[in-house]
Amino acid sequence: MRIRTVYRLFLGVFLVMLMLACSSSTKKQRMILDFNKGWYFKLGDHPNALNADFNVSSWQEVTLPHDWSIAGDFSENHPTTVAGGALPAGKAWYRKTFLLPKEAVEQIIWIEFDGVYRNSEVWINGHRLGERPNGYSSFKYDLSPYLNYGDEANILAVKVDNADQPNSRWYTGSGIYRNVRLVRTEKIHIDHWGLFVSTSQVSQEQAQVDLEVVIKNEGLVQRHLTLETRILNSEGLEVARQTTKETVLGNQHAEIIQEIKVDNPQLWSIEHPYLYQVETKVYAGIQLMDDLTTPLGIRYFKFDPENGFSLNGQAMKIKGVAMHHDLGALGAAVNKRAIERQLKILKEMGVNAIRTAHNPPAPELLDLCDQMGFLVQDEAFDVWKEGKQESDGHIYWEQWHRKDLEVMVLRDRNHPSVIMWSIGNEIPEQYDSAGISIASELAGIIKELDMTRPITAGLNENRPGKNFVVQSASLDVLGFNYRHKDYSMLDNWYPMMNLIAAEGMSALATRGHYEMPSDKIIRMNSLEKESMEDEDYSISSYDHVSADWGSTHEETLKALKGKDYISGVFVWAGFDYLGESTPYPFPARSSYFGIVDLAGFPKDAYYLYQSEWTDKPVLHLFPHWNWKKGEQVDVWAYYSQADEVELFLNGKSLGVKKKEGDAMHVMWRVDFEPGSLRLVSRKNGEQVLERQVHTAGDPDKVLLTPDRRELSADGKDLSFVTVSVVDSKGVLVPHADNLIHFEVKGAAKIAGVDNGYQASLESFKADHRKAFNGKCLLIVQNNESKGEIVIRASSDGLRAAQTTLTSD
Repeated sequence: MRIRTVYRLFLGVFLVMLMLACSSSTKKQRMILDFNKGWYFKLGDHPNALNADFNVSSWQEVTLPHDWSIAGDFSENHPTTVAGGALPAGKAWYRKTFLLPKEAVEQIIWIEFDGVYRNSEVWINGHRLGERPNGYSSFKYDLSPYLNYGDEANILAVKVDNADQPNSRWYTGSGIYRNVRLVRTEKIHIDHWGLFVSTSQVSQEQAQVDLEVVIKNEGLVQRHLTLETRILNSEGLEVARQTTKETVLGNQHAEIIQEIKVDNPQLWSIEHPYLYQVETKVYAGIQLMDDLTTPLGIRYFKFDPENGFSLNGQAMKIKGVAMHHDLGALGAAVNKRAIERQLKILKEMGVNAIRTAHNPPAPELLDLCDQMGFLVQDEAFDVWKEGKQESDGHIYWEQWHRKDLEVMVLRDRNHPSVIMWSIGNEIPEQYDSAGISIASELAGIIKELDMTRPITAGLNENRPGKNFVVQSASLDVLGFNYRHKDYSMLDNWYPMMNLIAAEGMSALATRGHYEMPSDKIIRMNSLEKESMEDEDYSISSYDHVSADWGSTHEETLKALKGKDYISGVFVWAGFDYLGESTPYPFPARSSYFGIVDLAGFPKDAYYLYQSEWTDKPVLHLFPHWNWKKGEQVDVWAYYSQADEVELFLNGKSLGVKKKEGDAMHVMWRVDFEPGSLRLVSRKNGEQVLERQVHTAGDPDKVLLTPDRRELSADGKDLSFVTVSVVDSKGVLVPHADNLIHFEVKGAAKIAGVDNGYQASLESFKADHRKAFNGKCLLIVQNNESKGEIVIRASSDGLRAAQTTLTSD
């Protein structure tokens, strides 16, 4: 009896000690701290800002991510030029003061920057940590040797130099425009980007998950460690586990490989983007030293020279768009909710893939693509040694290209959405023998880090024997830009090679603007007129205008049909973006290439893709119905899941139309008379859908339509409010350009305003905006408080509108 009592007492003490050990180990798990708040910012060069006694009382307090350029005024005199959005750049400093607890003195502490544009230099407590020229590269610095603890403050200073211009062919933004984190770990920890998870031997019955883990021991003595990996399903239930023992010497690292079987896996796909979680923990004895959780998508894919692309054994076309990184009125400053909105709009259109043009994206984009079911071509460079702009990335190529490429692959290789690495876009060296050696080097760098994905590039020279990057034999997938008339010859020119239309279309349009006749295809070059006061800087939204190197949307879509050997296409571009205002000079300051305008309002071509790229019934009727009496108007319709469409003008049939041959739209040429157009689609004689457009009267009132009415009280969440000018019957007034004033009270603030007009010089950060073709956009952002948000919109001569949101 006494033995049992002693045993129970011993067991109880042991369990308590184990619980205490586990409890104390919890404190020593990796801590990832949001480091975006409490920064001070000032334009100009302030070299003394790295000193502890520097006074920042005159500086602006900001929360990161932060893009200072987007708040500036547009000017054709800015050195960024129209290509860079005609917004200011320059130099600036950021500064942050923070404290650390005394117990952190035994830890390793580093700071992670997702991206700073550009030429950043970082100091901690007066010690220079390093520089990073590339504005799209993520990087980290170990702060541990220079930190203060307890009541003694730490001073972090960041210099950003975006003064050398022009350095881009599109708007870049300026500043610490992506997220920043402070990471605290034990001296034994998983290395930064030191965990690589991939899948092999995938079937419906079983998948093998391969883990490569680098564990660092930054202590002085040898440690016996245990690496424990658990794979959890989406409900958080364990489906597989593996444990590995390893001994790591002091100031050394160990590389551990694990192969874990998952039975009956749920496969990640476009339609069902199922994600597991890989939970990885490092123990020294029973003490938890470090832990990481990594999303895992189990999938397999293949590029085939004859049959194109397949995912999980199912053939599919890559229906992609290229996207620059700016978020319209928000500029380059990363906001996950804004990226999510863009992706939702594209998903609804039928898009299943994103090309990151022409640089590594924000991590949040890849997280969302994992979660929402998008494939990604992750792109590294727009230039190599030979530049396209005076001060672009070619000026630091020699010193930094290897590091920049390694960072992209190490950072992004755990994302199931990423299916290709692109080493460049329209690289000048494709016409030079230097392209052979450089392409070979870059492909070799990638293969050292990731053998699971193919390598590609966007090349605008497709003729056999003319492209040195192709001749390097470094590309697993040949990506060709434009030249849609050559698609039918590519399989003969490049037999047994994987092919993709890496960039196509470059169609041009302004939302809501229409010019007749609509059936004449127009190629537009960069216009050389010094003055264009007689122009409104708009381009017809009928799909009949393109840049002279490109094509209309329909031309390329038709050229792709029936060509299984071409894996798919990335349309230039998904959204309009700031900069590259081809074909117009200033005051045009953003692109015309998007299928969706800068404010997020779809142009008419959006519905063409919806009819071609989705299985849903589609019926889209355009243009608006406000014209001069007797004027001939071309009426277009896109439709799908129907045999025919019939158009009615004021109740009178104008005839039934069917798409003939390879046509993707139907058209009626109609003498305008006020009233209404009604369009009906039918299948097997039964009505499928109906659409109407009406002649609008004079502007009467403002309507507010938020895309969400409930916001998170996190200081980041957004609601995008569509602002419409309508007549007394609620019909959108298609030419309305009323100036709308906004007032936001309560738990939010105005984050931006826009109207999608490429030549608008109004500030994105104002509390007012002119409507363009009947619409504008208000973006409201939570201010970290909970409660009601009241939005009021008013305009002289119009009835005002008010709506209420909540924040919790």
